[in-house]
Amino acid sequence: MQPQPVSEREAVRDVLKRVAVALKQGGVPFALCGGYAAWVRGAPEPEHDADFLVPAGEAGRAREVLAAAGLDVQVPAEDWLVKVVVEGAFVDVLWRTCGAPVEADLVERAEPLAVLSVEMPVLAATDILVTKLLALDEHYCDFGRLLPVARALREQVDWDRVRRDVAGNDFAVVLLLLLERRGIIEPAAAVAKSNGAVGGARPEMVTD
Repeated sequence: MQPQPVSEREAVRDVLKRVAVALKQGGVPFALCGGYAAWVRGAPEPEHDADFLVPAGEAGRAREVLAAAGLDVQVPAEDWLVKVVVEGAFVDVLWRTCGAPVEADLVERAEPLAVLSVEMPVLAATDILVTKLLALDEHYCDFGRLLPVARALREQVDWDRVRRDVAGNDFAVVLLLLLERRGIIEPAAAVAKSNGAVGGARPEMVTD
């Protein structure tokens, strides 16, 4: 019998594990981020690639470690990531996010969790939401992808810190307002107080 073709999702999972093991064995600080970090914490599984963060100062060593592990490390035109490609599936290893270098403390806040039977650092839920919200701009503003993530992670997130960290991004602020109006998160204290002063009703919290 001919072997069954590997699905795209299975292929991405395999590359994800290979990259994590290589970075662990090479002693490079890293954290799973993006959609797969959210998935580990209860969000829907993403359909495409996976992402890792490494501190900006570790970018060169990360490339060397991944190549030494026999992985196909490709350098795209962007100067803030590399792609690890295996049979068409790929994982991004980034040292810049939201236009800023990845700081060591962001990676250090990650929590060791079992991901597909491999223990690896996974970005904290609050940091997942902050990085996803700060990525919103005029060219990428897909609230439909973020709503399920926010709903799944809402009990794990420090929403006050999210509000502070994304206050300068208009698109992120609008999404937070949408989350409040949908009852996914509690309104900010100032908004709740204002509603009370004018007799407005606070949205009921959704339980799904």
